[in-house]
Amino acid sequence: MLTEPARAFLLARRVAHLATADQAATPHIVPVCFALGPDTAYIAIDAKPKSGRPLRRLSNLAANPACCLLADRYDEDWTRLGWVMLHGHADLLATGPEHAAAHALLRERYPQYRAMPLGQVIALRIARATSWGDLAAAP
Repeated sequence: MLTEPARAFLLARRVAHLATADQAATPHIVPVCFALGPDTAYIAIDAKPKSGRPLRRLSNLAANPACCLLADRYDEDWTRLGWVMLHGHADLLATGPEHAAAHALLRERYPQYRAMPLGQVIALRIARATSWGDLAAAP
C-alpha cells in the first residue's frame, strides 16, 4: 500500500495538507503536522491558538470520515518535483493505547509537541497511496 520510497518521502516532509469535506462535499484543506504508523497517519489537535469555534476539519470528519493527506516538494528544477497522497477515512481518537502511541510518535517527530498539551488525534486509516514525480531526491 505505502511503498518504502513513498514512506521515506513522507518522513522527509515536515508539513502536509489534510483535505476533508462536509456532508455537502464542500472541501476544506489545512496544513498539518503528522506522524506515520504502519498503516495510519496521525495528526494531533494541539494547543496552538485556534479560531475559537469548532475546528472545521473535526466537524467535517464527524460528518464525512473520507479524507486525504498530501505532502509535496516543489523545486525550481522541475525534475525534482514530487508528491505523495494518502487516501482513506479518519477515526478521531480521544483516549486509549493508540491515542497515547500517536502522541508519542508525534512528540518524537516534532520537539515542539513535547512541551505542548495534545488533545484528540486524527487517525487517517490509509486505504490507498498515490504518488508522482521524484520521490528519491533529498528534501
